Amino acid sequence: MFLEINVAIVISGMERFAFKGVASNLVTYLTDVMEMSNSSAAKFVNSWVGFTSMLPLIVATLADSYWDRYSTILASSLLYAAGLVALTSTAVRWPWIPSNKSSHSILSLSWSLYMVSLGQGGYNPSLQAFGADQLEARDELPGIHYDEKSSEKRRSLFFQWWYFGVCCGSLVGVSVMSYIQDTLGWGIGFAIPSLSMVASILIFLCGNRFYVRKQRRIEDGKSIEDVVRYVKASFVRMIHGGSNGSLENEYTKVELELQEKAVLCNQDQDIATCNGDNTSEEGQHFVEAVRIVLGLLPVWVMLLMFAVIFQQPATFFTKQGMTMRRNVGSNFKIPPAALQSAITVSIIILMPWYDTVFIPIVRIFTRNEKGISVMQRIGIGMFLSVIAMIIAAITEERRLEVSRRSDKLLIDDVPFSIFWLLPQYILLGVSDIFTVVGMQEFFYSEVPVRMRTMGIALYTSVFGVGSFLSAFLISVIEYLTSSERGGQGNWFSDDMAQARLDKYYWFLAFASAMSLLAFLTFCRFFKR
Repeated sequence: MFLEINVAIVISGMERFAFKGVASNLVTYLTDVMEMSNSSAAKFVNSWVGFTSMLPLIVATLADSYWDRYSTILASSLLYAAGLVALTSTAVRWPWIPSNKSSHSILSLSWSLYMVSLGQGGYNPSLQAFGADQLEARDELPGIHYDEKSSEKRRSLFFQWWYFGVCCGSLVGVSVMSYIQDTLGWGIGFAIPSLSMVASILIFLCGNRFYVRKQRRIEDGKSIEDVVRYVKASFVRMIHGGSNGSLENEYTKVELELQEKAVLCNQDQDIATCNGDNTSEEGQHFVEAVRIVLGLLPVWVMLLMFAVIFQQPATFFTKQGMTMRRNVGSNFKIPPAALQSAITVSIIILMPWYDTVFIPIVRIFTRNEKGISVMQRIGIGMFLSVIAMIIAAITEERRLEVSRRSDKLLIDDVPFSIFWLLPQYILLGVSDIFTVVGMQEFFYSEVPVRMRTMGIALYTSVFGVGSFLSAFLISVIEYLTSSERGGQGNWFSDDMAQARLDKYYWFLAFASAMSLLAFLTFCRFFKR
């Protein structure tokens, strides 16, 4: 690939190192240092991750409509780094803060984390769309011509290697930083991700002379306003069933205005106003583009349960690991959060096999140049995530059985190896190769060209809403199960010998299976 694309992939990996270096072990920090309960810590992490993943949907919309991607990347990365530095200072100051000021410390931790969220909200979708822009800009150079199938294959390869770079950064962040945080302290454990983010900004700036920047056109600045007007008119028309004449006229007026924008521009031969020959065609198809975006919402909704499962490794999987035997040799204990690296290791090892082994074999049967379609790729990953949760439930049942038979009924060192958790981690990693990469390609490819940053944000927002949904499910289930037997039936009890995470995993497996069934039904009628 070209140098500027490689630079984008490298700095995306550095950003993931910084983020995972904080997020992967955050639940341990909250329970051990901030002394939160298991359920409170899990809800805090889920809410923060949810906000972080949802924010790109707002920021990316503004970036597509009013800002250019390069400026968005630069400004948001500076805010991102500032949040990490503030988080580091909070962790360093913590041992000297009197115990009666703990609420102030939690507040300081919160605003530092949410500053990181604000920075990431503009950074991630803009950087990924910016990297894809470099690829498409090269396709448009004089003398370089690719047919549609070749361009689609190259785009799919870009998203695949993008995710590979992201996973490499995540692997180092999860495995190395969790060990440093558990052994050397949280101050240095948060300082290293801060330095990584600052270094990524410098590397991004060093590539300035190689980047191809797409200029935002004048009419693009109002695209989001047009979308809002069209959606509002469509919604009102649907509610009233078209029976109200004035509302029907308003809907028709909005639709005609959007379709006629380019016609009016085409009648005016001022090139500076029209911004090129393609304006007419884009304006005529704008209404259809909005309809396409709305048509993606069913897929978006059906992927939410996959996103809920996606939250488990950083929360309850980690808490499980804290209770299990983690010794390697006589002196070394595996940090529970480090087991999340099994997800990224499986992705890094198996990702090249996807192209070299899996696709050639599948191509024999499907006679499809890509092997499988994007929708099939997403569906396979969803199926594997269901299997992962079934295995997690069975493993947790076994852990509880061993715990009850042993002399130690509390939290520490159940005589059951932490490596029994590896199958569920690895299966989630394999499911990511299919579903996460497929989601990135799907949402980027299906939206109009001018809204592609928003397309990437739609993908990240799935995990944002999934995080909030996970926190909501924990709250509801905790309330319902705490009322059983005077509070003794709480599935998320702080005493892991009494918690029933196995039932929670069975519930997630069932709900995800229902989402997969709905997804398969939808795919029979979905037309690109």
